[in-house]
Amino acid sequence: MRAILSAIAIFALAAPALAQSRLPADGFADLNDRLSPAVVNIATSQRVEGVDDLPRFPPGSPMERLNEGLGEGGAQITSLGSGFIVSPDGVVVTNNHVIESADAIEVILQNGRRYEATVVGRDPATDIAVLRVHAGAPLPYVEMGDSDTARVGDIVMAIGNPFGLGGSLSVGVVSARNRNIDAGRYDDFIQTDAAINRGNSGGPLFNTDGEVIGVNTAIVSPTGASVGVGFATPTSIVRPVVDQITRYGEIRRGWLGVRLANLNRAAADRAGYDGETGAVVTRITPNGPAAQAGLRPGDIVVRFNGREIADSRALTRMVGEAQVGTDVLVDIVRDGRRMQVTAHIERLEETGGGARVAGEEGGAAPRRDGGPRGGRIFGIALSELDASLREEFQIEPDVRGLVVLSVDVGAENEGVLRAGDVIEAIGREQTDTIAAARAIAGRAADGEHAIVARINRDGGVTYRRLQARS
Repeated sequence: MRAILSAIAIFALAAPALAQSRLPADGFADLNDRLSPAVVNIATSQRVEGVDDLPRFPPGSPMERLNEGLGEGGAQITSLGSGFIVSPDGVVVTNNHVIESADAIEVILQNGRRYEATVVGRDPATDIAVLRVHAGAPLPYVEMGDSDTARVGDIVMAIGNPFGLGGSLSVGVVSARNRNIDAGRYDDFIQTDAAINRGNSGGPLFNTDGEVIGVNTAIVSPTGASVGVGFATPTSIVRPVVDQITRYGEIRRGWLGVRLANLNRAAADRAGYDGETGAVVTRITPNGPAAQAGLRPGDIVVRFNGREIADSRALTRMVGEAQVGTDVLVDIVRDGRRMQVTAHIERLEETGGGARVAGEEGGAAPRRDGGPRGGRIFGIALSELDASLREEFQIEPDVRGLVVLSVDVGAENEGVLRAGDVIEAIGREQTDTIAAARAIAGRAADGEHAIVARINRDGGVTYRRLQARS
């Protein structure tokens, strides 16, 4: 018995050491040496005409080189980001926002070699882009791991190109999982306190096995620099996007034709459902796959194609990942009864501003007056509504106004509005067009008065006070 107790004590003492065996005993230098050659800097350039007095970086600063090309009558604007190579033949993954406006893209390896890159495909909905470079020889690359195995408290590493300084490594932990930061319908971010700054966008977030578990995408910061709240798009979202782009050159998402909401007690009671997970169907698109399958508003979807549904975001993602043209089983609860219907998945065609159903009619006609369809006021990126944006943000057909695409980090109105909000009116004036909003904003900006805007958010009307400056 004494021998047995001694063995148990030894095992108990050894267990914590075994649990920590994945941690490098001498830091992260070996991992950095192995991984950093596959992490690249991405330099993009864009020609902007009619720009005379752009601000210049001071002489002697690390960013002074970006002053090149700032001439009268036009300017060569350069921006920097990060990316990583995922195959030896030169497939590079980065954020879409790093390269979306570029006229030229250059991929720079850690050894200083530069390669011109071409865009294989982009996915604005998840902010992922795939590039390709031709190096003439196999390139170092990294593997994408399973982000679903990441746990809060796991150690992670971010390698990238902050502020254009070149390859930099930072270390932190997974702070949270499944974060929704109102960036879009596929929000499911990994939050980390590993330092992520401007220029890190598109770079990899590694686990201690050296696998990519996320693409560093966004930060929350009042200063624009890292305050320990960064977000990475998990590889559970990134991998299917990259696979489809490399295979087809585009995204081929599934479409069910429903509007969804998270489960609440009232909806569960109406459906006679005593569970705690699922997604509530709030609207059915006429003649869409869900309508043809017999789904109704008020149904609670509990399983999709054999997978349990945690919430509406999870179901939205599953539908998007479903293979177009296939039949899937959808388990629902209606009037206290569990039922199963079969839905035929159709294709959701992606557009630059969002998504639309393939073959859909009734989209917004092109502007004939030459006016812009999108623009910015008070640090808010806005767009006039069309069929694609209504589908992207699940905005009802009778809602009129300007949809919010993003709000500048550090702007006065950050946190007041979020992507998908529709500004129906500013003051007492309707805002159906960018021209109308700019006219209202121009009058409000005199004296920088705060103004009240009527906002349609998720089908409900609310009011928000906007600061008339960015």
